[in-house]
Amino acid sequence: MAERVILVGVGLKHEALAMAASLSELHRLAETAGGEVAGVLSQSVTRYHPGTLIGEGKVAELAATVQSQAATAVIFDREISPAQQKALEAEIRAKIIDRTRLILDIFAKRARTSEGRLQVELAQLSYMLPRLTGAWRGFSQQIGGIGTRGPGERQLEYERRHIQYRIRHLRTGLERIRAARMLRRERRQAIPVPQVAIIGYTNAGKSTLLNTLTRGIARVYADDKLFATLDPTARRVRLPEGSWAVMTDTVGFIRRLPTALIAAFRATLEEAALADCLLVVADASSPEADAQQAAVAETLQDLGADRLPQIRLFNKIDILRPEQLRDLKTRHPEGIFVSAATGEGVGAALEAVQDALAHRWLLREITLPAAQAYAQSELIRSAGQVLSQTTAEDKMNLRLRLTRENWDRLQKKLAATKEKS
Repeated sequence: MAERVILVGVGLKHEALAMAASLSELHRLAETAGGEVAGVLSQSVTRYHPGTLIGEGKVAELAATVQSQAATAVIFDREISPAQQKALEAEIRAKIIDRTRLILDIFAKRARTSEGRLQVELAQLSYMLPRLTGAWRGFSQQIGGIGTRGPGERQLEYERRHIQYRIRHLRTGLERIRAARMLRRERRQAIPVPQVAIIGYTNAGKSTLLNTLTRGIARVYADDKLFATLDPTARRVRLPEGSWAVMTDTVGFIRRLPTALIAAFRATLEEAALADCLLVVADASSPEADAQQAAVAETLQDLGADRLPQIRLFNKIDILRPEQLRDLKTRHPEGIFVSAATGEGVGAALEAVQDALAHRWLLREITLPAAQAYAQSELIRSAGQVLSQTTAEDKMNLRLRLTRENWDRLQKKLAATKEKS
């Protein structure tokens, strides 16, 4: 049975439109967490109330709504301080949850790998540590449900020092995983295959796109839900000219992504910062597409990945009206417009990826005596991808895709081999 929740939006008076859009997103987040939205309250203020975030009259209205709707949780669309949470709980007989806690709860439900679970637990405990008051612990244990999932009830039972010990333990474990990830990354970079990170706002269709790009050969989980996938998934994708690229589906971004999550998932998000190019996916059908893209750009800047070559891809054009699509193309002439569901425009997206990779992955040709080419085939293939090879008059011509560093290295090794012979 779904838990009944009341949503509360609060923003400054000049932010009315942004507040409405964010509150609509909070509605979807609450449903994703398993809640049934029993009511929505909003308030525009000239300044936030330091004690309760919202005004005293709105607190009283909220308490009455909670009682009349038999709700067990109130979810605020902004982060609230421990003191504000305590003051609100003194007036309202319900759990008080903010946007950050709700997103952490969803991540706790969706984490699948051991690394993902450790990252989420670290983020949860870092967020909860200053909020572990006795009253809140007891009330949360009685009610359960949204906002109380995750690493179990130990975070509600341990004393502060035990929580701090657990946080240190998790950080140590994640550092070991980070070191192993860096080693795998170095080995992967030694393999002559370009790396492309698929990034974008949550529910933009990144996983569906990856399935379409691989033609369903190696399917990844995709669903019409916020944060349907958390753990990065890499698949090989063939480019139009015949070469390969490894494309990684990363965790979706969201406005005001909790700082604790960015810190905990930094090792995972760094996959984007170390890619050769970024495939930035936006939901073309969303009225908030521009604001969502701004949120993605802000997160990329935080990660230091904003200077990488980017391909702006607008997904879900199959559900747009013709006039909407024309308007979108007028406003974003640099964009690539696709439907991951139908495959429309995917060829153009792959062409754009291929062109973007050309800044680092060079197209080169070499002609060698056929005997030498066969003798050095392992060396050549370890340096880059062989796109084609033709033989005529005991000569072999090879077209390669490889980095400038590998091209220089290959030329030196072939020259040294020629001198020895």
